[in-house]
Amino acid sequence: MSIEKAYNIWSKQYDTNNNKTRDLDKIVTQKKLSKYSFETVLELGCGTGKNTEWLIKNATEITAFDFSEEMLAVAKEKVKDQKVTFNKVDLNQEWPVADNYADLITTNLVLEHIKDLDHIFKLASEKIKKDGLFFICELHPFKQYSGTKARYETEKGTEELEVYTHHISEFIFYTKKHHFQLIELDEWFDDDDKTVLPRLVSFVLQYTKV
Repeated sequence: MSIEKAYNIWSKQYDTNNNKTRDLDKIVTQKKLSKYSFETVLELGCGTGKNTEWLIKNATEITAFDFSEEMLAVAKEKVKDQKVTFNKVDLNQEWPVADNYADLITTNLVLEHIKDLDHIFKLASEKIKKDGLFFICELHPFKQYSGTKARYETEKGTEELEVYTHHISEFIFYTKKHHFQLIELDEWFDDDDKTVLPRLVSFVLQYTKV
């Protein structure tokens, strides 16, 4: 099953099913970004708008992309604000937004579905303003090494999505290649229990090219 079709199906239960990864991501996003100021936001993979709801309280304008029509439909019902523009976009292609647009670019639980990180970092470097922030929060590769991947339950059983494992060294490599500076790197654990594998990893990067 294609990723797009899988997320279209998942949209009907995404906000309500038991999902520790989704819930922790929401907490992490607010915790990490609440100390920064931003006005224009480019949200890559907004899904059902779980983070858009919080971002719009702090931004003056948000352009939100997702490739699932059904996830976007949920987001549009949830976030009815003229400051937000939702667009159906395949992040593997060009992004329909002006260069030097964003003070902040965010991507949450999306890059495991993207094979080519170089493409994402390249376009992010074009769409972000000087000194703008690029926030990434993803399933920790340690979790992926252990066999964890995006999945949800259906009447026919568990539906597992196609994913790619990106090592932390990859994120660091493309951070440097595309003129970002690593500001913060954090690992996040279930119930803050550091005796188990971390569930998420997050990065706060700043664009530094003149």
